[in-house]
Amino acid sequence: MTQPHYTLTQTLESVGGLTSEQLERYISAGVVVPVQSEQGPLFREIDLARLNLVVDLAEGYHLDEEALALVLSLVDQLHGLRGDMRAILDAVAREPVETRVRLKAAIREVRVVTR
Repeated sequence: MTQPHYTLTQTLESVGGLTSEQLERYISAGVVVPVQSEQGPLFREIDLARLNLVVDLAEGYHLDEEALALVLSLVDQLHGLRGDMRAILDAVAREPVETRVRLKAAIREVRVVTR
């Protein structure tokens, strides 16, 4: 199943408070990377979500493009770590009870030491 793509006009209409000048700056800063097509840049759902977040951050915290790119990089890293943690938890859940109990105790020990 292919994801829908949004034109420049549709993107500007979908993201409240976003101007074409801001969008160009966000593209230049790498905040979003549209798909290039014969019709021009096309944006995915994830791009629209990122742009909504960026507009909120820019308005609420007065962050420039460089700071926004840094914040989004951190958000992306956290999202990746969340996926990794979910995979680890799923793998541990497949282990026998004795292994899960042993891992739980080991994790508690490590957390106490690192606090």
